[in-house]
Amino acid sequence: MKLDPWGSGALEDYERLFGEFGIQPFEPLLSRMPNPHRLMRRRIIFGHREYDVVLDAMKAGEPFGVMSGFMPSGRAHLGGKMVMEEVIWHQHMGAHAHVAIADIEAHVVRGIPWERCRQLGMEEYVLSMIALGLKPDAHIYFQSASESIKSLALELASKANLSELMAIYGFSGETSIAHMHAPLIQSADILSPQLTQPMPVVVPVGSDQDPHIRLTRDLADRMNMLSVFQDPNGGGVKVYLRDAPREMLEELTDELINRFGITSHEGHIDVQGDGVSAEQVLQEVQRAARTVERRHGGFGFIPPSSIYHKFMEGLTGGKMSSSKPESYIALTEPPEQAAKKVMRAKTGGRTSLKEQREMGGVPEQCVVYAMLLFHLIEDDEQLTEIYTQCRAGERMCGQCKQEAADAVYRFLKEHQEKREQARDMLDEYHILM
Repeated sequence: MKLDPWGSGALEDYERLFGEFGIQPFEPLLSRMPNPHRLMRRRIIFGHREYDVVLDAMKAGEPFGVMSGFMPSGRAHLGGKMVMEEVIWHQHMGAHAHVAIADIEAHVVRGIPWERCRQLGMEEYVLSMIALGLKPDAHIYFQSASESIKSLALELASKANLSELMAIYGFSGETSIAHMHAPLIQSADILSPQLTQPMPVVVPVGSDQDPHIRLTRDLADRMNMLSVFQDPNGGGVKVYLRDAPREMLEELTDELINRFGITSHEGHIDVQGDGVSAEQVLQEVQRAARTVERRHGGFGFIPPSSIYHKFMEGLTGGKMSSSKPESYIALTEPPEQAAKKVMRAKTGGRTSLKEQREMGGVPEQCVVYAMLLFHLIEDDEQLTEIYTQCRAGERMCGQCKQEAADAVYRFLKEHQEKREQARDMLDEYHILM
């Protein structure tokens, strides 16, 4: 077995996503990352869709965004903290941060009363994000309070059809219309950072959300009035009109004619870039097409990017579940209670101390090690030492449990103190609710 301190939730479990669904491995991008987050360094973030364009904008100092949403149907726990950290890291790297409290989804899908959605959204999610480091220039909103989100969702609905929503979400004849509309609200959330200007936007998600990312990327393309794509037969870049005035194509031709060779046809143009890479031609034509489209009242959306993280196993084994409080640690639960949960958590230890010393533990199967890996230890060398000692039989499970329990206690105590400070800072934040 290959010794790998980042091996909790082995990457092999996720590799089929690369071949079957077109998700790209994240690791090759690490050498280009400025100050990568520990979730990136440790391969917890394992895949992406077109994160390259976000990284290019980040390094060039150009506008880019990060967006995520949180459904206020229960307590925020360590799984949600992972997404919060990804949003906050990107904001600190220069991203325009957008945070949706998905109260429409919680109400129509889970039946949570509106007032309860408001309470959970503020108490469990907004305060915790601010305590974790979200800066005041973030745009935070409740879906039900945003007219622009609801309007954009209606526009997107005109480009979606029932059969694809049924295929993606398993809707049936018994599903309410409001429930069917909820995914389009989510797609509007993802695309909303581009309502002011087209820019690359990354959405941090678990791999189970990839079908929704693919739908939103398709909808972004369908909404655009000009279709720009690379000719698969090597014929340069082609631009086609969708339901749009002919003069848009003429304006785009004027934009590009001094830079590239242009061949105009009825309803489309062909662009050839002699001496310029095909990728550069495509990017420049897309940029020009978005500029022209915005002049004519279109959206000019860039398909959203995404990064994918591994799932952390529940404390008792299996999946973390909001209906099983013993399976997760909430960000608002008493630190003493959380520490006790850690002491009862599933480990990767052997059945006896003798076997542990002779054979070593299996940190890849240990929930306690996963907590250290995902959340509780920032120093990579310290974590590697723990992993190596466990595999060599030099470290017993009781020691790891106690260290993790102490770390959880310290984190929650400090986090909850910062949450109380965040209450006094709410006036500094723009929160639409």
